[in-house]
Amino acid sequence: MVAPGNELVPLVVVGERAAYLHSGMPRVGSARDVLADAARLEADEHPRWAVASAATSLRALVDAGVGPARSWDLAEGHRILHGGWAAGPGLVHAVLRGLAPEGIPQAREADLFDLAVDPLADEHPDDPIGPDGYLRADAFTPAWADRDARLLALAAFVGDLAGIQRERLGAVGARAVATAYSESAAAVLCLELERDGLPIDRPRAEALVAAAAGARPTSEADAARIRGERDALVLRHAPGRRADLRNPAQVKDLLAAAGVEVATTRKWVLEPYRATHPIVAALLEWRKDERIATTYGYRWLDEQVGPDDRLRGAWTASDGAAGRMTASAGLHNLPVPLRPAVAAEPGFVFVRADLGQIEPRVLAAVSGDAAFAEATLADDLYAPVAAKLRVERSVAKIAVLAAMYGQRSGAAGEALRDLQRAYPVAMGLLDEAYAAGLARRPLRTFGGRLIRLDSALAPEAGQVVGEGWDAARGRFARNAIIQGAAAELFKAWAATVRHHLPSLGGQIVLCLHDELLLHVPVEASEAVAALVHQTLTDSSRRWVGASAGPPVRFVADVSIINRWDEAKG
Repeated sequence: MVAPGNELVPLVVVGERAAYLHSGMPRVGSARDVLADAARLEADEHPRWAVASAATSLRALVDAGVGPARSWDLAEGHRILHGGWAAGPGLVHAVLRGLAPEGIPQAREADLFDLAVDPLADEHPDDPIGPDGYLRADAFTPAWADRDARLLALAAFVGDLAGIQRERLGAVGARAVATAYSESAAAVLCLELERDGLPIDRPRAEALVAAAAGARPTSEADAARIRGERDALVLRHAPGRRADLRNPAQVKDLLAAAGVEVATTRKWVLEPYRATHPIVAALLEWRKDERIATTYGYRWLDEQVGPDDRLRGAWTASDGAAGRMTASAGLHNLPVPLRPAVAAEPGFVFVRADLGQIEPRVLAAVSGDAAFAEATLADDLYAPVAAKLRVERSVAKIAVLAAMYGQRSGAAGEALRDLQRAYPVAMGLLDEAYAAGLARRPLRTFGGRLIRLDSALAPEAGQVVGEGWDAARGRFARNAIIQGAAAELFKAWAATVRHHLPSLGGQIVLCLHDELLLHVPVEASEAVAALVHQTLTDSSRRWVGASAGPPVRFVADVSIINRWDEAKG
């Protein structure tokens, strides 16, 4: 017996046809008609839609302005349960049914042999499960799902798998089911982010690109001339020498001639030499401009920013590793010099919210370390930690971050030993994660996501590795256990904001690691700022759950701005 409000309503959309099952009643037909009915059902009841993936089944609803409030995404559920990125319905079915993934049938071109009738295959022609027990390779294609019985069978198939997933995640823990809910909501949010885009002030963007990359070239010859002028700003500091600044080996030789001997030409290696010779500073500035010219230049503006002056890219709710959201088209990598071009439209402002000191606060929550949780009650977590360790705040900060990122040497070394004595439970959790990384044992995050350390940092075929490789995996594990949990909290918070924001006329236009950027009417900005704080309190309390120790406090820096660069930090 399904508890009231917990019914899963499976929905499938295949080509121009769709079907769903609600309270045992089927609805099947053209996608246009079925989704119109689904939109009415969403408005009336807000059911939890079970889908193979938001991208395949909910995109049309989202594009029509009907963002389902609740869903169960098989792909996201699979990534939580089993880790990794691959999560097609064939794989989800095989793993849940105990079938070898290697046996999943692959789609292929039809040939003359397909004309022969296979009596066994035709015994249940409307069953998406083949005689071998696997999902048919063509089950979710218009060619196979061309009749009502087959569409309804696919809907039943999705509903069955969603029920099994929820049961399996429930066995992991109640928090894992809650994670599946928020991850499914994040998958819908990704579709909304793709639909709505990020507002861009195109004239300002053009001016910023021109400042870094030069005027828009009129021809290939003109582009070469502009590149040469940009290169000359560096080469003038090495009279008589020529070098291709896009060739690391030549740059290394160029620097050596100026007396700067470095093992590599990476930014973090060059930065300490900035004041040693003017060519280093010029080269670092050249790289900033070159990145804009080649990656975020005029072609990027023309191809990625739409006629409505919105920057759009593809979004995913999970990266297949620790579970962070990802985006294309530069949405997650926009250079700081271009941020002034991200501007609210007339009559609107941005409400920008950035989680403060999120990873150490998450460490306090997931470890259950009462002493460390007490430190989170302060606006600045590092201040009470510094007082407890009797060190400067800067040293305490380095020690906490080093603990999560695996650094043992330098200024952090001695403070780390004090940190382990002061907060043994929190440090013990990180040490356990490190040991799992060394042994290549799988880990689960606080929210239940499986992190597969047998494949993390896996060497390529024939590559010789030593102890350093395992140590790197251990460092990855100790950070992933915290970063993954932080991603889960962030998405739970974003999903809560998403639920309340439409009533205030706003929309989420960017999710950047620990930062939300909301586009809202001017008159609603103060209410939205208050909403952001309240939803963080509510969602974090639900995410952490009951605890015998002091509550863990999460904070956000919230500002109302017109352009993205106006925000602090």
